[in-house]
Amino acid sequence: MAALLELTGAMLLVVGAFFLLLGGLGLVRMPDLFNRIQAGTKTTTLGTVLSLLGVALMEPQWGWKLLLIALFILFTNPISAQVLARSAHRTGEAKSCKTVVDRLEEDQQA
Repeated sequence: MAALLELTGAMLLVVGAFFLLLGGLGLVRMPDLFNRIQAGTKTTTLGTVLSLLGVALMEPQWGWKLLLIALFILFTNPISAQVLARSAHRTGEAKSCKTVVDRLEEDQQA
């Protein structure tokens, strides 16, 4: 049973690291700040939570502490990304030429 938990934990760590790698790649490849924020936030949240889950399976005595860390990340990452995106929008950060819809601008005009 312990070997199965170790193997599952190791696989979750690898998958989490892969998502973190994708997040870093998204920061380099995305065309503007708003897309970078989304790519960075979604992948780092998922990658970190998967990594924490993998560690929790490998070290069960750390489970509650890791759960609290994961909950903190699940609440703070999306909120901080939303605040950063609104701030960038408010200061007039340039959007990509591929951006065709700006829902925040539409809501503010209505």
